[in-house]
Amino acid sequence: MMQVCSTKDEFRSLLDAARREGRRVGLVPTMGALHAGHRSLIDAAVADCDTVALTIFVNPLQFAPTEDLSRYPRPLEDDLALAAAAGVDVVFTPTVEEMYPVPTVTTVHVEGLTASMEGAARPTHFDGVTTVVTKLFNLAGPCRAYFGEKDFQQLAVIRRMVADLDQPVEVVPCPIIREPDGLALSSRNIYLSRSDRAASTVLHGALHAAAEVIARGERRASTVAAHLSVRISAEPRAVLDHAEVVDPLTLEPLDELLPGTTVRLIVAAKFGSTRLLDNLGVEVP
Repeated sequence: MMQVCSTKDEFRSLLDAARREGRRVGLVPTMGALHAGHRSLIDAAVADCDTVALTIFVNPLQFAPTEDLSRYPRPLEDDLALAAAAGVDVVFTPTVEEMYPVPTVTTVHVEGLTASMEGAARPTHFDGVTTVVTKLFNLAGPCRAYFGEKDFQQLAVIRRMVADLDQPVEVVPCPIIREPDGLALSSRNIYLSRSDRAASTVLHGALHAAAEVIARGERRASTVAAHLSVRISAEPRAVLDHAEVVDPLTLEPLDELLPGTTVRLIVAAKFGSTRLLDNLGVEVP
């Protein structure tokens, strides 16, 4: 039977007990408003692990004062129903006061990987992410932690943090889950107007069009990035933030696409007041 806890001590105790029984622990950190993308992470954890823990916490540290913290959806009862149906064993639902009983003066910062793209657009965002994820890893203990590739920069940052700090966590990347028309699933998709929702498929289309350019032999990253930018900017409802061709491990912008390597195409754009991210891994022939 699924156990729901709201205190750090109980969460830590439950997972410590599971490991003492020889059970492999899987962790799925989320901010709630669960959808099929989150369900895919839970399904992967259930398939791999003996005890699966889900965290639901809307982390204020990763929101700038101008961002949508108060608007972020919090359908807890629906989330708990999805978790129970998916086979989650433990759900951790702390309050802000439980996670941050005193003002936080310690943060975790990953240099370099957080400077570009989302880091440039949202300068305080990744320090908030890495700080709360470190806290969750410390509470959960040794485990496998599941993150979606939709937030690809976040995934790369967390992988580097785990490696640099020797955290006893195996980070497991999981594929992007998409709507039938290609839109990457996100909790923020509910904010899209009908017109913006229709326009948002330009991101997926641009990524695949750029992949075709690579398949036809283009090896200059700047030309591929220009294809992404032109395609997205041609949609009147899209306000392009960035379109990049990067190394998937370092996130460094590439100059030349070397045959036999894998590159990552990463885009972000606003549709109305909603900022959407998408990306695609491409093998260079």
